[in-house]
Amino acid sequence: MRTLIRYGYVPFMLLGVNGAGIAVIAGGGSKVWLLGLLLVAIACSFAAERVLPYRAEWNTSHGDDRRDVVHAAVNETLTLASVAVLPVLTAVASVEGVWPGHWPFALQVLAAVLVADLGITLVHLASHKLPALWRLHAVHHSVRRSYGFNGLMKHPVHQTLETAAGVAPLVVLGLPVDVASALALCVAVQLLLQHSNVDYRVGPLLAVVALNQAHRFHHLRWAGVGDVNFGLFTLLWDHLLGTYSYDPERRFTSDDLGMAAEPDYPDGYLAQLVKPFR
Repeated sequence: MRTLIRYGYVPFMLLGVNGAGIAVIAGGGSKVWLLGLLLVAIACSFAAERVLPYRAEWNTSHGDDRRDVVHAAVNETLTLASVAVLPVLTAVASVEGVWPGHWPFALQVLAAVLVADLGITLVHLASHKLPALWRLHAVHHSVRRSYGFNGLMKHPVHQTLETAAGVAPLVVLGLPVDVASALALCVAVQLLLQHSNVDYRVGPLLAVVALNQAHRFHHLRWAGVGDVNFGLFTLLWDHLLGTYSYDPERRFTSDDLGMAAEPDYPDGYLAQLVKPFR
C-alpha cells in the first residue's frame, strides 16, 4: 500500500480526479459532481498522509485544524462565486471568437491551466516583493506544519487577487464557464498536492510540476531563503525567472517553517483576517 501511494498518489489525483472532472463536464454532467470529486480528493489526501507521511507529527493538529477548515470553506466559496459571475465578466470584457472552443475539451482546460499559472505565479512573486501584498500573503506563510489543507489557507483578499490575475487574461479570451469549472477543480487538487504531507515520488517531474518536494523550499522561514518556487501548477516560470531551487538532500521539520521575522503571528482565523490591516 505504501509503495502504491508513493508512486500512484500523484497520478491518481492529477489524472484520475482531474480527469474525472473533465470527463463529467465534457459529457454535459452536472457541476455538482465536481464538488463530490473535490471531497474525494480531500479524503484521499488525508488518508494518504496517514499511510505514508513525510513527517508523522504534521498529521497532528497544531491548534490549527479548525482554523484551516474555515480558511478552506471561505476560499472555496469565493472560488465558486467567481465561477458563477464568469458569464457576466466574459459578456462585458471578452474578445469574441478568440477562445479555441473547437479544441478537445481536455486541451481547453490544459490551456486555461497554463495561462492561469503565469498570472498566479507573477502575483505570488510580487507578494514576496511588495510590502502591501506580503502583509496579505503572510497569512499563508504562518503555517507550522505542511499538510494538504495548507494550500487552501490564504487570506481571502489575497486569494481574490491571485484568482483575478490568473483568470483575467482568460476572461478577455472568452473563457467558457465549463472550462472555468474544471479549472477550479484543478486548482484545488493542485493545492492539496503542493502542500501534502505525503512522501510521494514523481521522478524527474519534480523539476517541472509544482509539487510538495519543491514547494517546501518556498516555505523556509529564513528571510529571503523562501523566495523560490512560486509556481502553482508548473515550475516553468520559476526556471525562466531564475527562482527555481531544489536540494534532494534537504529534509524539513516544523522548525524550518513559518516566518522568522514574525514568530508570534496570530493563529486564529479572525485575528489573521485583520492582521494585514493593523
